[in-house]
Amino acid sequence: MIHRHLNHQRFTLAAIDDIISRGRWQDWTELRKAVLQEQTLLEKVERICRPYLADPYAQRYHFWMHYAQAHRPAA
Repeated sequence: MIHRHLNHQRFTLAAIDDIISRGRWQDWTELRKAVLQEQTLLEKVERICRPYLADPYAQRYHFWMHYAQAHRPAA
C-alpha cells in the first residue's frame, strides 16, 4: 500500500495508522507478517489504537488492539 503523505514503506506510526484505517486485506496481511517478525511493532500498533478504543464504531482499531494484546510475548 502506498501510504498517503509518506515517501517510504517503513512501518512508522503514520504508516501503521494508515494501514489500519484505510488498508485492505493485503495491507493487513503485510502488517501482520511484519508484527510477527518484529515484536516491537506491537507497541506501535497499541499506541495507534489506544485513542480509538472509546469509539465503538472504530472496529478496525479494536480488532488490531485485540490482535496486538493477544500476540504479546508472555512476561
